[in-house]
Amino acid sequence: MSFQTADIDETSIRKEKPEELVMALAEAKADAIISRLQSTGQLEGAEEKLLITADTVYFHDIPEEVIDSLVEEAITLNVAGGLTLENPLILRFVEAVIGTSDAVMGLPKALTEKLIREAL
Repeated sequence: MSFQTADIDETSIRKEKPEELVMALAEAKADAIISRLQSTGQLEGAEEKLLITADTVYFHDIPEEVIDSLVEEAITLNVAGGLTLENPLILRFVEAVIGTSDAVMGLPKALTEKLIREAL
């Protein structure tokens, strides 16, 4: 098993709508990884598999005072995406999680364990 990072400049990709930005970033990352694998010959003769996980979180309206508190506590500076679902300030505004909450925070635990077992 091997892992690849995209190593792209995300700051150069901008879209008006957040959902468009997420898709543009995902596509750019996938293109960068596939291009690197092709240029190094790592895809030749290999069984090709592509695993993409996407999880979505829907929120109720988050009041300005809650946002201000999160910024004041600098929580937004220490996590990818600017917030953590398990934070008590945020948790009560989560309407729905499509997928798993551990995948939203990083890699989906059950899937990661399964893939590691299969690779060993």
